[in-house]
Parts: sequence; C-alpha cells; structure tokens
Amino acid sequence: MSATSIGTPEQLRDPNYTPPIATAIPLGIQHVLAMFVSNVTPAIIVCGAAGFGFGSNSPDFPQMIYMIQMSMFFAGIATLFQTIGVGPVGARLPIVQGTSFAFIPIMIPLVAGKGVDAIAVLMGGILVGGLFHAFLGLFIGKLRFALPPLVTGLVVTMIGLALVKVGIQYAAGGVPAMDQPEYGSLLNWTMAGTVILVTLGLKFFARGMLSVSAVLVGLLVGYAVAFLLGEVNLGNVGRAAPFALPNPLHFGLEFSVAAIVGFCLMSFVSAVETVGDVSGITKGGAGREATDTEIQGATYADGLGTAISGLFGALPNTSFSQNVGLIAMTGVMSRGVVTIGALFLILCGLIPKVGAVISSVPIEVLGGGVIVMFGMVVAAGISMLSDVNWNRRNMVIFAIALSLGFGLQLEPNALQYLPQTLKVLATSGILPAALIAIVLNLVLPQELSGESTEEVSGGMSGHGTGLKGKEEASGANV
Repeated sequence: MSATSIGTPEQLRDPNYTPPIATAIPLGIQHVLAMFVSNVTPAIIVCGAAGFGFGSNSPDFPQMIYMIQMSMFFAGIATLFQTIGVGPVGARLPIVQGTSFAFIPIMIPLVAGKGVDAIAVLMGGILVGGLFHAFLGLFIGKLRFALPPLVTGLVVTMIGLALVKVGIQYAAGGVPAMDQPEYGSLLNWTMAGTVILVTLGLKFFARGMLSVSAVLVGLLVGYAVAFLLGEVNLGNVGRAAPFALPNPLHFGLEFSVAAIVGFCLMSFVSAVETVGDVSGITKGGAGREATDTEIQGATYADGLGTAISGLFGALPNTSFSQNVGLIAMTGVMSRGVVTIGALFLILCGLIPKVGAVISSVPIEVLGGGVIVMFGMVVAAGISMLSDVNWNRRNMVIFAIALSLGFGLQLEPNALQYLPQTLKVLATSGILPAALIAIVLNLVLPQELSGESTEEVSGGMSGHGTGLKGKEEASGANV
C-alpha cells in the first residue's frame, strides 16, 4: 500500500489526520500486534514469581488470567489518554502505552513466593508511584540533566540483565519444574528453540509487519508446534467467561515503604523514557521537536494511566518504544490510527477468553519469546551506552555502579542484616546502580587522569569517545 493512497505527505505528518477507515483499522491493529506480547509478559512473570503462574497448579491460577486481561484493558485506556487526552493529560500524539518491563526487577522481590496476597502490596506501590509519575510532569524537562545516556543506558542494561535468567528458566520448563526430570529436556528446548529460530528468521529476512511482529509470529508457530506435540491445555479457555468488566480493588491495596520508594524511583526513569519516545515520534513522524505541552501531557498520561491500573489489578504503564519505530516505518503520524488500536486492546481486555488463550501457551514457548525480548532490552541499553563519551571518568562511574548493582542482584544474602525494606530495594540491583551513577555523575565533574585507572583496568581504560562524544570537547558530563 503506497503512502499516496493513504494521504498526502502533509496529511501523514499531521497527528489530527485519520486515513480512510478501511486503512486506519489494519494500521491500528498493526500497532497492537507490535506490542501485544511485550504487554502481557510482565503479568505472567510477576504471577509466576508470586507462585500462582504457569506450572504452579495453584488454585489462584485464574488470577493470572485476570491480570493478563487487565494488562490489555488498561494499556488501551492509557493509550486513549495519550491520543485523545483529557484536559492537560495526554500528548495528543500517536503514543502507544503498555505494561512496563522496567518495574519487573522491583516487583519480583516484593512478591517472590508469597502468593496472590502479596499482589496488594504491588497495587499500593503502583498507585502511589503512578501519582508521583504524574507529578513529575510539572517539571520533567528540568530533570533530564540527571539522566544522561550513561545513567539511562546503565539502567536499561541492568533491567535486561535482571530478566534474562527468567527467559532461560521458562524455556527449560519453568521454576516449578526445576526439580523434575523434564526440566531442560529436549522437548522443552524444541518448543523454545522453534520460537527463537522463527523470530530470528523473520527479523532478518522478512519486511514490513512480518518483521515488526516477529516475536508474536514466532510464538504462534511455537504454539502450533506445542499443540502438535500435545503440550497445549485448552481447559481454561472453555471455563473462561465470554465477557467481564474490570473489578475495582480486585487484589486489594496495601502500602509498603519498599514498594512505594521502589515504584517512585523507577517512575523517575520511566518518565524520562517517555520524554524520549515523545521526541522520537515528533522527529520521526513530523520532522519537528516535541513541544513542552506535549511532553508534559505525555508524562501526566503515563502517571495517571499507571495509577488507575493499580486500582483495578494491572501493572504500571509506559510508552512503548517499538511503536515509535513503527510510526517511523509506516510514515503515518495519525493519533486516530492509534486510537483504533487502543479500542482493540480494550475489547480484548473485556473478553476473558483472550486471557485464557494466552494462559494456555506453554511456558517453554513463552520462554523462547522472552529470551529474544529480554536480550533486546540488554542490546537497547548497550546501544544507548554507545552515546557515552567513554573517558576514564565515565568508565569508573559505570564500573562502580554496575559492579555494586549487578553484584547485589546476584548475591542478595550479602545484605541479609539490612532492614527488609532496604534489602528489597538494594537487591533489585537497578535502584542502587542508578543512584550511584546519578550521584557520581553529578559530583565528579572533572576528567580523571590516566594514572587513576590504568592499573585497575589492565590497560583497557576506555579511550573511545562514543558516537556523540566525538564532537564534545569536554568529558565533564555525559
């Protein structure tokens, strides 16, 4: 389909222009397909960590189906905040919202092995964190200096590194199967490997929507293989209701200092990520910079969408970067198109059978998709780090933050004597790494001398200047 059949170049760059409905509907659904798997995966991971997810045989397993359902519904609601807007809330741009991976390393320690009752603590943190996120909209532009590529790249890389273990566990058969003979079996890896191979094949050799939705198609092929191998159980689909409305305070609300602090700190990072996505949309789709009103409105919508999600049992929302790339690929800047996608998400969220079908996907199949997705999170972080001016000063900051953050994540018992609240926050790894990097970047304005790092770096003291740093005369701030 050519761009001229959709609209003129001027129309395609206009957020308020909507293509003919026969074109707008498939374009809107295309946005949903590009983010669908990433949107529901956090709910599956959190429920699994709590102990009522895949393979748990828990009587609370239907609660995971409900959370999947709400992930779709409130991603759609949050997207409508962005595309349509309510007063100052919303950028009124084609921004797709979805459940954020960034909060998973914060959520897992809060719920690990504690069952469905622990979800109330998450919801309290999500509610307060969302309101704090919205509050950041008042002055988000002035806070960006504290999160240069050195910090944001480190945080995104840490998020990915915290999650890659989950992908391997899922592909091998899931945590409940760890002590069983079938864990890591050839059958399990066949299902996971099918997803990985199909995803890679489509990413490298396909074009257009097949390439954009490669993970989803890979999961569908893996699901088909698992079905042929007799590994798919559709019992929950038959028992699921055909229609259901969101249930207020479904998991309850409980307020914990660890959850509130963790969600508020990660909201700070998420808010800056949203600013980047808004800028990416306006640059890629309209060839201009985002206005202060658009950035502020997007931050309000991010926070409000997250806070409302917490009241109904869904997880935090954020803008989805993959859809920013999709807008650049299609050249269609229409917020009407994304509104159609949001309505499709809401419809899926009202049909529990959709969540039940997702819950029927074998965990090994999901593991194949998760391995690819979380690996891409790490790759995205490394890509962001390529913009860093890798002088000795920045190398030392990165080294200390990564060593302490990732080390505490790998060995949480090193902090066994800390109060529980501090232990949960510190062993997430991400928060201590981010705080160390932010503080050091602000208080260490001068370049280090060569002698300061050569003896501890074995001669590899970071002489590269980064993509942007080549044009910078000073290494004072990244």
